[in-house]
Amino acid sequence: MKPGILFMVFLVNILCLPELRAQLSPGPLSRAHAELEGIANCTQCHTLGEKVSNDKCLDCHQEIQSLINRRQGYHASREVRGKDCSECHSEHHGRNFDMARFDEDNFNHSLTGYELTGAHRRIDCRQCHVPDLIGEPELKKREGTYLGLSRDCASCHEDYHQNTLPNDCARCHTTDAFSPAGKFDHSTADFALRGKHREVECIECHRKEIRNGREFQVFTGLEFSNCNSCHTDVHQNNLGANCQQCHTEESFSSLSRIRGFNHNQTNFPLKGAHQRANCAECHNMDASPALIFQDRIGVRSNDCASCHEDAHNGQFGNRCVDCHNEKSFRDIDTDRFNHNLTDFQLRGKHAAVDCRQCHAGSLTTPLPHNTCAACHEDYHEGVFTSSSPVRDCADCHTEDGFGITLFSFEDHNKTEFPLDGAHLATPCFACHLEEEKWVFRNIGERCIDCHQDVHQGRLDDKYYPGQSCENCHVTDNWQENYFDHSRTNFELQGAHARQSCAACHQPDEDSPPGTAIGFTGLATACGSCHETVHGGQFEQNGAADCARCHGFEQWGINNFNHDNTAFKLEGRHAEIECGACHKPVEMSGEVIVQYQFESFECVDCHQ
Repeated sequence: MKPGILFMVFLVNILCLPELRAQLSPGPLSRAHAELEGIANCTQCHTLGEKVSNDKCLDCHQEIQSLINRRQGYHASREVRGKDCSECHSEHHGRNFDMARFDEDNFNHSLTGYELTGAHRRIDCRQCHVPDLIGEPELKKREGTYLGLSRDCASCHEDYHQNTLPNDCARCHTTDAFSPAGKFDHSTADFALRGKHREVECIECHRKEIRNGREFQVFTGLEFSNCNSCHTDVHQNNLGANCQQCHTEESFSSLSRIRGFNHNQTNFPLKGAHQRANCAECHNMDASPALIFQDRIGVRSNDCASCHEDAHNGQFGNRCVDCHNEKSFRDIDTDRFNHNLTDFQLRGKHAAVDCRQCHAGSLTTPLPHNTCAACHEDYHEGVFTSSSPVRDCADCHTEDGFGITLFSFEDHNKTEFPLDGAHLATPCFACHLEEEKWVFRNIGERCIDCHQDVHQGRLDDKYYPGQSCENCHVTDNWQENYFDHSRTNFELQGAHARQSCAACHQPDEDSPPGTAIGFTGLATACGSCHETVHGGQFEQNGAADCARCHGFEQWGINNFNHDNTAFKLEGRHAEIECGACHKPVEMSGEVIVQYQFESFECVDCHQ
């Protein structure tokens, strides 16, 4: 073994001797460091050859190091900063030595960063520095420590407000006394104190009560959105809930803000001229506070007569709003006026007429209205005027329009021109409207007064003297007539009586359109109307007398007697058909039945 190593072993053995160790140590360590007793632990606090190191102290006392790092607490103050730990906290003075001793009476607490003010100056240190007020568990175990206290008031003091207010007590309270809260500024609250509210004691609004078994004063959750949250509404909510529209905090009787009152929140919104009216014009301003402005409760905005005198003396009912509005009494809107309340009910066209068309002057001036002519011009210009009996337009017309008439067929039949036949289906204007003017007098009563005489100049006057159409025609139909044809030179017989007039009386080729068919100048001979089929065989003096053979019922030869001819039928001749002898032959380029023979010899017919 080397000599140096042997020396070290020897030195260690010497130092481990009890009697020698006692001589090297300055003295026993305090109770707090007792666990570090023994020469083997010296280097935990001491550096060989040097004094006690602050670093080694702070390696163990990290709570102090943390405060120094944050520049908080007494050890970070200007008085302590830069000193060695051993200047204040020496060791080896025995187990009962107090390493943290200092003069409590003269200790400058401001060096800790927490200046003692007010009542805090007058209390003993140990009233605050007790384990129960230390929040850190490890520090809480240390006997007599001054570390670990919080600066928050609630860490030492009971929260009187029970978490209903922020925990920054110093915003309101001072250290001189908890009450009153001298630093509280009510103007920073949601309800700033103004006027009379400044003179009210806190307890008037912030009542005390027992909460969670302790006395508690209510500072939060109070209703103050409106005055009636605290004050009794003497108006009994008849004027709305926004008291500040009229009142101020200076005085309840002050009405300096009355102009700001929103009257539309009441049951009587102000419109038009009402907006310009002074309150005293409607309300009794001498009424008590409990009754003021309530003297019109229940009055509806359309109940004008409750305030205004009825200028119409009740003749139009009490619904003034049907005509008037709040803009002006003379600004009249009659759309809703019930005219049926008057003696003249509006019906038909009258309901759509503007008031000023009748009421040109004052709307309330009485107007004559017993007859239509009192307002309307007589369209008929006195034609129907009668004093006995008195007649009025309403006898024929209605309010729905003059174009509608009540004059019936029965009424017309009482006139000098009763309606019958086709006249019943004829519209009124066909007779009574002349060039857009209705005419009811002197329009004629004879047919020719309305109808064109299509026979004029073409029919002998003896058949309708004085153009009396009714001699032949009826009103049911123009084609129907009861003309007696026997009055002419040609009496209608047989089939002729059953023919229409137009079958014989046809228009002349040179007659103007619309004129009558020919009634004059017609020949009475059959051949003038009927075509002759005998080729002139029976003509005498240029005419044939068809009636010698033919009748009027049919074309047959009912009147012909062969015995009256030159060839009397006898024997076998009386039995054969006419066609056996009278056969078609061609005469003058026309095929006809031959009835006239020049010879009656047998050989002429029999071979």
